[in-house]
Amino acid sequence: MSRDEAAKGVKISRALAAFHLDRLADDGLLDTTYRRPPGRSGPGAGRPSKLYQRAAEPVEFTTPPQNYGLIARVLTASIGDARAKEAADEAARARGLALGRDARRRAGTSAADGVLVRKLTEVLRENGFEPVRKGDELRLRNCPFDALANDYRDVVCGMNFSMQRGILEGLGADKVDAVFEPTPGACCVAFRIGEQRRRRVRSLTAS
Repeated sequence: MSRDEAAKGVKISRALAAFHLDRLADDGLLDTTYRRPPGRSGPGAGRPSKLYQRAAEPVEFTTPPQNYGLIARVLTASIGDARAKEAADEAARARGLALGRDARRRAGTSAADGVLVRKLTEVLRENGFEPVRKGDELRLRNCPFDALANDYRDVVCGMNFSMQRGILEGLGADKVDAVFEPTPGACCVAFRIGEQRRRRVRSLTAS
């Protein structure tokens, strides 16, 4: 977004917005580009606008310092054989079930399909997946496990897939199905709305 859009969004002056945006960019929290508005090009179009977007590199900050990533890597590296992966998938499914059941409790036992989709979206957003609705699909723009998935893709993506299916099961969203569709820069799982949930988990090797 531009400085003008940021200023309007938080109701401050353009100069103050520019100050804070540039400070965030200097600290590596935002990336910047320069582009002319659509429809303006050629001589007399003016200088390109400075645009800001969230930095591509993840940023983590805790105080006092914590290092959950270290133990996560140790645990993930220990999942080597098929039996260990199966146990990890089942643990992920159990966690998804708990999340889904809690969302169902908040939605009510007689919640309509549309309400369940909204609750699914809330659960995903609360856990960092950044869901976005595109027609009959729910796409996840962010993978909260990206750093681990880069090094242990089969294990991490398998656990994530199991967890997402567990969420649907706990939520009772029978007309939403989780599908394994790896997408660069996004989560490996997507949701199809209006489809009956598959009762048999599709293997990642077959996907």
